[in-house]
Amino acid sequence: MKTIDSIPITKISRASKLVSTGAKVGVNYLKYYGDKMVNPKEEAKERLNQNNAEDIYDSLKKLKGSALKVAQMLSMEKSILPKAYVEKFSLSQFSVPPLSPPLVIKTFKKYFGKHPNELFDTFNATSVNAASIGQVHLADKDGKKFAVKIQYPGVAESITSDLALVKPIAIKMFNIKGKDSDKYFKEVEDKLVEETNYLLEIEQSKAVVEACKHIPNLKFPNYYEQYSSERIITMDYMEGEHLSEFVAHNKDQELSNKLGQALWDFYMYQIHNLKKVHADPHPGNFLVSKDGALIALDFGCMKAIPENFYKPYFELADKNCINDPVAFKEKMYELEILRKDDSEEEMTFFSNMFHELLSLFTQPFQNEIFDFSDAEFFNQVAEMGQKYSKSTELRNMNGNRGSKHFIYINRTFFGLYNLMFDLKAENIKINNFTTL
Repeated sequence: MKTIDSIPITKISRASKLVSTGAKVGVNYLKYYGDKMVNPKEEAKERLNQNNAEDIYDSLKKLKGSALKVAQMLSMEKSILPKAYVEKFSLSQFSVPPLSPPLVIKTFKKYFGKHPNELFDTFNATSVNAASIGQVHLADKDGKKFAVKIQYPGVAESITSDLALVKPIAIKMFNIKGKDSDKYFKEVEDKLVEETNYLLEIEQSKAVVEACKHIPNLKFPNYYEQYSSERIITMDYMEGEHLSEFVAHNKDQELSNKLGQALWDFYMYQIHNLKKVHADPHPGNFLVSKDGALIALDFGCMKAIPENFYKPYFELADKNCINDPVAFKEKMYELEILRKDDSEEEMTFFSNMFHELLSLFTQPFQNEIFDFSDAEFFNQVAEMGQKYSKSTELRNMNGNRGSKHFIYINRTFFGLYNLMFDLKAENIKINNFTTL
């Protein structure tokens, strides 16, 4: 894969890159208008999506950082984004052009104050894995193999300006209105800032490992502060296959079930026992070891779940609450889905919409055992996502609703459901975590 010798760091250079991408998208639309005049509209639309996804991703992968992280988050929205965008943006999870070796050495010396060979016996300046915020290198010391994650230069400093550039697109995409909409962007900004603090990530990683090490069929790396800094993390090198690569060829249903149960238990234990969860469940953060265990990596994005959100959120997953109009409405207000300034039309629409969504999405929690290989369930989730993404009625209403905590908790569940479906995990014991 071609390497990168520099990354746009200043606000102006990053904005210029996005503006030039916008110009390419404009040209794609001009081509589309001509294309649909001579070819079927659906085919023309698909080509437009492919061209736009290609150009947008090509720009984001060169910017890296929070701009690319947003693409990674959007790649999990399989039921909302067109397939071309999901496929292209999914590459941001663990396959983007890495920094060139000379830039890696320069970056290492800047963040650590030393050449990598002063710390390790050997250090491979060619990365083995590159993602949105950093890339991973192999190192060796005293016969032990390490994975060294180096953050891209300028990432932490450009978060605020990157989000300012993305904000108008997000406001239009999610129909956000109202003066208090900044709380959503502040939530994303705060989490991205945390993700660039590698000392915090080490602290969070060690806490998760200690709390969850008893869960069967689950493995974690150890972390080494003496070889780490605010922008560099050194951990055990874990041998395994990325989850997305594993599911592409796996035919062992028993192994799928075992991995699925471990993954589900890991998330339920964090949510219900720790009230803090690994809010970045995409395939690039999980490996499958040769002995059939799940390896969990990268705890930069951890979401604390306050009690005043946790309680009504999971009460809404209770079938009795969903089917009790009074209790249901009460929880909707507690979670800020319904607002006191809603019109009668908005109140009716959002009550009906969320009743439909929750009745479907909470099905796993209505059962002691659930089959995550059930294509019909996931088809219904996708169809419902498409239904509301195309709803003109929804577009005319204020989309600024719901607690800010929904952003990362819903992201966690969407990602978890998708991973469980990718694994085709069957016979998953939903409350198994209570016996661990």
